[in-house]
Amino acid sequence: MIEDIEAKPLKTLIVDDEPLAIERLQLLCARQPDIDLIGTASDGEAALRLTEQLKPDLLLLDIAMPGKDGLDVARALSGKDDAPAIIFVTAFDRFAVEAFDVAAIDYVLKPVENERLTLAISRVRERKAEPRSDGVEESPWAEEFWVPYKSELRRIVSSEIDRVEAERDYMRLHVGAVSYLLHQTITGLEERLDPDEFIRLHRSHLVRRDWIAGLRHDGGGVWMACLKCGTEIRIGRTHLAEAKKLAGR
Repeated sequence: MIEDIEAKPLKTLIVDDEPLAIERLQLLCARQPDIDLIGTASDGEAALRLTEQLKPDLLLLDIAMPGKDGLDVARALSGKDDAPAIIFVTAFDRFAVEAFDVAAIDYVLKPVENERLTLAISRVRERKAEPRSDGVEESPWAEEFWVPYKSELRRIVSSEIDRVEAERDYMRLHVGAVSYLLHQTITGLEERLDPDEFIRLHRSHLVRRDWIAGLRHDGGGVWMACLKCGTEIRIGRTHLAEAKKLAGR
């Protein structure tokens, strides 16, 4: 009986202020056996009213809308026992950080492809199948980031990040031999990363603590952090005392 309930299509509400975008999603949803489309809304207020009335399992939610936008809708639903899962569907990748702050399950860029929507729905199913964590205190630190990669967003687990380098209004996340750009300030990112795992070495560098192989002094008052990949990063004066703790100095 439980398996039958879990196999039921997800009651889905589309929220977008563009009629053509709604029409495209309706056509895509018609091709998805895992979706039962129960309605559409063209603004945030209507989305909240219909969510209250129809109790959808899933919102396909645009972000940039006049008045109450998609992020406002997600925040209004956050924490409710019967809150639907949220997949943001948007033309803009710059809202990815805010989207996952409100516990979105996926973030799909327009124009939406059927394969990408299928993947997003499978992630909703996986999340719903996870055991509930009632009574378990959640970590205050970010465990994952979603970053633009080609025409989609890719999930990066925090523990996979070796170091972070600031590039103007973006952060370059180095993950092995690959790097990704995230629209975020370095101070904002530092506040989201576990300080037991990451250390600020410079105004433009954050490094995973276990990625530091050692410290080196150049004899002229400058200290460098030697990373396992062979890269050396200059340590800023305001961060030197904390860095020296790594070597017990």
